Amino acid sequence: MLSFLTAFAVTVAIYSLFTLGLNVQWGYAGVFNFGVVAFFMLGAYAAAAFTKEPAAGGFDTYVGGLGPKLSPPFLQGEEWVPFLVGALAAMAMCGALAYLLSFPALRLREDYLAIATIGIAELMRNVVVAERGLVNSERGLKGIPRPFYSLFSPDDYQYFYLLLAVAVLALVFFAAERALRSPWGRVLRALREDETATAASGKDVTAFRRQAFVVGAMIMGLGGAVYAYERGAVSPDTFTHFAGTFIFWAMLMVGGSGNNRGAVLGAYVVWGLWIISLQLLGYPLPEALRVRIFYIRDLLLGALLVLVLLVRPQGLLPEERRVSIWVERLLRRRPPEREGAQPLAGRAPEA
Repeated sequence: MLSFLTAFAVTVAIYSLFTLGLNVQWGYAGVFNFGVVAFFMLGAYAAAAFTKEPAAGGFDTYVGGLGPKLSPPFLQGEEWVPFLVGALAAMAMCGALAYLLSFPALRLREDYLAIATIGIAELMRNVVVAERGLVNSERGLKGIPRPFYSLFSPDDYQYFYLLLAVAVLALVFFAAERALRSPWGRVLRALREDETATAASGKDVTAFRRQAFVVGAMIMGLGGAVYAYERGAVSPDTFTHFAGTFIFWAMLMVGGSGNNRGAVLGAYVVWGLWIISLQLLGYPLPEALRVRIFYIRDLLLGALLVLVLLVRPQGLLPEERRVSIWVERLLRRRPPEREGAQPLAGRAPEA
């Protein structure tokens, strides 16, 4: 039972990174990215290329061992360095891809932007399947090293990785909270609410949308790296539009768009429903239901999403209307009004 709960918590922590990245893009800037799976896949494969040993020949052909080659000379030989370099490379590559895609994509309307991002994600998946020399084609990459695996027993390592995943999530969550409460975050919210008014105030709308798109993609790339290190293998079959895009949108919509806490809560709720539905296989079900359990799981997820949209469309934890940190400090220093004192506008005129 403890192992099951640990695996559940690790997966939720990893998926929360994707919902946080999507929340930066959609929840704050209104950038409709329906190609999350592209950055998921790129981050996972990039991390694998930087940590896995080069191919030894035979049927496997891929690029590997980049981490030790690109590590600083004074850190050569350190076990943890390739994993850090791989995670940073995953973020950098996803950020670079988002930056390049932003020039044609962000000039489109929301509906066309969604279609464009879906097409880009599918194009990347087809390239991964067809390109054997870089990522071993449809065979995928197996035996990806895990950080600090030699220091723990197999039974204890899952608890260590849970702490590592939660630490990464906490770091990203704190950084996102600070950034989105800064002037930059307030511009993103203004852009989402009224793009014309934001542009009229002198803000470069396209530049801010591009920045949100890039930052969100970098967080997704980090999520892909943490996923690859935890699974120890990646395959093109993993990165489908349903499991790599739709489920993250469902998590964000259930939890609450525009609220980082809601993004994390949505990951817990949706993944919990996903796992609980699979646990039904352990019960004596009629054969007609047993063979359709995966369709029932998808049906339950869709029903939950529709229920939330009908009953609480803002999500379980809606966006908080907040002021800047400086305004909060100013309001705290403001002296309280005396009892019985009337504002100037409400005083009766003197005779």
